[in-house]
Amino acid sequence: IACLVLKEEPFVMVSENVLGKPKKYQGFSIDVLDALSNYLGFKYEIYVAPDHKYGSLQPDGQWNGLMGELVFKRADVGLSALTITPERESVVDFTTRYMDYSVGVLLRKAERTVDMFACLAPFDLSLWACIAGTVLLVGILVYLLNWLNPPRLPMGSVSSTTLYNSMWFVYGSFVQQGGEVPYTTLATRMMMGVWWMFALIVISSYTANLAAFLTITRIENSIQSLQDLSKQTELPYGTVLDSAVYDQVRSKAMNPFERDPMYSQMWRMINRTGGADNNVEESKEGIRKVKYGRFGFVWDAAVLEYVANNDEDCSFYTVSNSAPDRGYGIAMQHGSPYRDIFSQSRTNKSTTDGCLSCCCMTQQGFVGSKHFEDQKSSFLFLNSTWSLESV
Repeated sequence: IACLVLKEEPFVMVSENVLGKPKKYQGFSIDVLDALSNYLGFKYEIYVAPDHKYGSLQPDGQWNGLMGELVFKRADVGLSALTITPERESVVDFTTRYMDYSVGVLLRKAERTVDMFACLAPFDLSLWACIAGTVLLVGILVYLLNWLNPPRLPMGSVSSTTLYNSMWFVYGSFVQQGGEVPYTTLATRMMMGVWWMFALIVISSYTANLAAFLTITRIENSIQSLQDLSKQTELPYGTVLDSAVYDQVRSKAMNPFERDPMYSQMWRMINRTGGADNNVEESKEGIRKVKYGRFGFVWDAAVLEYVANNDEDCSFYTVSNSAPDRGYGIAMQHGSPYRDIFSQSRTNKSTTDGCLSCCCMTQQGFVGSKHFEDQKSSFLFLNSTWSLESV
């Protein structure tokens, strides 16, 4: 059987490319094909679509891409991230779906910046100002209490109660480091008891907020759904020309019977200048535009999730529709005798179990390590203070 494929991770990928030898392929679709081959006992040869397109109906009434090869009977089977659409079903046959399909968008995460004052973020500026003012006020009160009611000292001893020492003692007790000057009068002890309770509450609140601040991702991306994407115009986005996604957006935007306001807004952006500005020829090109520029790539959600999970920089995130409305299938020539055989084999439990067990085991995505930039702020702040003191 002549199988026509289109390279699309994780559905079809080149696993081995030795000079002078045929390429070997792997991926979700290849696993499905292998499972069917082992179950039915047929052999196949893989060819890549010559124009690297899935195919769509052109203005002259002809199909291009992988679909065109099947229509003109130059291949027996076509598979990759090939979605089942009514337009395609009118010219070729499909097996039953082997995976659900939905539209998603690939976006780049906002970049984190180093802020040397990030350690102060758990409290806002007004609260820090109140704390600093309270330290000054309590330091002055402690000094006045000891000045008005000085402690009893041994004969010949000189009191070390100064405004500077009082301030230092209050500050040291606030940061839970103690102080150097003992205060023995009842009024001062009562004042310090209240101050220690206040410091305990403030420090506990700061510690709890700091832990949450450092462990919870604070990057708030404004686009969290396809609706958010369609409503904004600052970030350009597009898809692959002559693809099922391109046709789906155009159909739901232009067809009066299924017109969707969200897709109408998306189509205005995608079709800007006739689709030349915001669309790409291949999915890899769209992924590169997202990684190295300001761009949103609208494509198959399964493909985008694989790309995001296997990106070494963990620089992507995806947004997709919650409910799949289509599916992936294996395309064949119209009236092909293989359709019913493949579909029945797909529904056979022994085949699907073996197929899905190996297909669904994709590579685990790299988990982003805990960012050190924000925690570095405390060290930067301390280093700056030491530098000023050394001067």
